[in-house]
Amino acid sequence: MKLSSASGTSNSVSSRGISNVWKYRIFYAMLIPGILYIILFQFLPMVYAVIAFKDFRIFRGVWDSPWVGFHHFITFFQSPSFGRVMGNTITISLMHIVFGFPIPIIFALMLNEVRVSAYKRTIQTIAYLPHFLSWVVIAGFVNTIVSPTDGVLNLLLNQLGFDSIFFMGDNRYFRGVLVVSNIWREMGWSAIIYLAALAGIPLEMYEAATIDGSSKLQKLFYITLPSLIPTITILLLLRMGGILHAGFEQIFVMYNPRVYATADIIDTYVFRVGIQNTDFGFATAVGLFRSVIAFFMLTIFNLLARKFGQDSLF
Repeated sequence: MKLSSASGTSNSVSSRGISNVWKYRIFYAMLIPGILYIILFQFLPMVYAVIAFKDFRIFRGVWDSPWVGFHHFITFFQSPSFGRVMGNTITISLMHIVFGFPIPIIFALMLNEVRVSAYKRTIQTIAYLPHFLSWVVIAGFVNTIVSPTDGVLNLLLNQLGFDSIFFMGDNRYFRGVLVVSNIWREMGWSAIIYLAALAGIPLEMYEAATIDGSSKLQKLFYITLPSLIPTITILLLLRMGGILHAGFEQIFVMYNPRVYATADIIDTYVFRVGIQNTDFGFATAVGLFRSVIAFFMLTIFNLLARKFGQDSLF
């Protein structure tokens, strides 16, 4: 009887699941392009990670190319540029996190206080439009603004009695240009997630706080920010997991040999040494190394988040 009852329950759950899938078939169909994209461009390429351990010859193919083991990894670790590119990658990523991560949160909090809907929507639209511009276009804007001859910023410095600064060719300032331009491009887009989280906070909590005589600042610290902590934690975990991704597109279109000392990251180094020299095994090895580091970083910070009682990815 127990087996029969369990079997009946299982069949009931299965039929209910199939019924739900059919009921929401349109929504499941909308998932198909995303699933196919992930399978084709995320999972299937993992098979070819074996190139990292081979002296890849394009005419011999992946499987017939000679096996070299960890040769490409050792070459990368022993390269004179290894310390420089690793240091630059981590430094630029941390600068993006330290200076760029809080800005969308602050912007979302400020925008959330705007009560005129039309003004709020206008500001939000203007703020996230730069996200849709390519880094090539933004690099052109930045070069125009900071040009040492006729850039607006240097003209202003000249008016104040200072000498012109070659921002794009000076190691002291180039990282700052990267961080500021990245904040300008991504601030509005990143704020959308926090605005959605703010919209999910029950209004009853604010009404109760108002009745208790709480000020706006008290509501911010005791209601708004604690409600945002789960979202902030998840996004910070993702950023920390990608700490070796310092932004190839941005740096590639902006940097030049004068600033290699502070701007040459893993991605740009691999592009020059691995891709342009058609050393695909070396390029794959460095990419695999970065992915493994990213996995361990994500795992470590995820465990730390769970240890301190915060939401985690898994």
